[in-house]
Amino acid sequence: MSTAPQLVVHRDKELMAQAAAARLITRIVDAQSSRGEASVVLAGGRNGNGLLAALAAAPARDAIDWSRLDLWWGDERFLPEGDPDRNVTQAREALLDAVPLDPKRVHAMPASDGPHGTDVEAAAAAYASELAAAAGPEDHGPVPSFDVLMLGVGPDTHVASLFPELPAVRETERTVVGVHGAPKPPPTRVTLTLPAIRAAREVWLLAAGEDKAEAAAIALSGAGEIQAPAAGAHGRTRTLWLLDAAAASQLPRDLYPPATP
Repeated sequence: MSTAPQLVVHRDKELMAQAAAARLITRIVDAQSSRGEASVVLAGGRNGNGLLAALAAAPARDAIDWSRLDLWWGDERFLPEGDPDRNVTQAREALLDAVPLDPKRVHAMPASDGPHGTDVEAAAAAYASELAAAAGPEDHGPVPSFDVLMLGVGPDTHVASLFPELPAVRETERTVVGVHGAPKPPPTRVTLTLPAIRAAREVWLLAAGEDKAEAAAIALSGAGEIQAPAAGAHGRTRTLWLLDAAAASQLPRDLYPPATP
């Protein structure tokens, strides 16, 4: 089921990060109150890490029971463990090392010096198996029903490591695939596919800065998901675009919501 996207536009990227962090805290606490646990898929990149840093600085972060939170990733650069360009390395620096997470519930994607070596397809298959093992009978397919799945939006409309026209964005069966020849370095990556993304209860797309304005306008104006992968990212109950004013500057006026703080 596709959900029509909702838009929230903030004045600048700092406010966007702070508001998104507050929104995420509320969503996690609500999920833990109703089910005892929560699951979130983290995004890397400028906006994903900005949100994590804002979350680390938020006093309300202590409302979360960090030991009952599962963390997953939407994609990862297939590099050695601890490489500064890996999303998990950046997430640990921004937030994860500062909160009492259960290490068994931090589901990092495999590194290129891990048990699968440099075989990115084997690494992707292993992560797909880990997702399938965490899925319950109430879930929609071989992945958990993530409470929130966050995605940064690239200037070319890519989300996770699903780039326009490349094979990964065309995948309809597998939940995780290896990516070869990504147009931005490093070229080899592991990524969730659109079927896995769409299993989430809520999908949040983060875009800040003038360099994201054209991508947001294209993705929100009816483009196809093969040409504009961000257009194909939606949640089962909610699809939320969190933008700053610069990233929203090229949106058609009928899409642009009233000013929000």
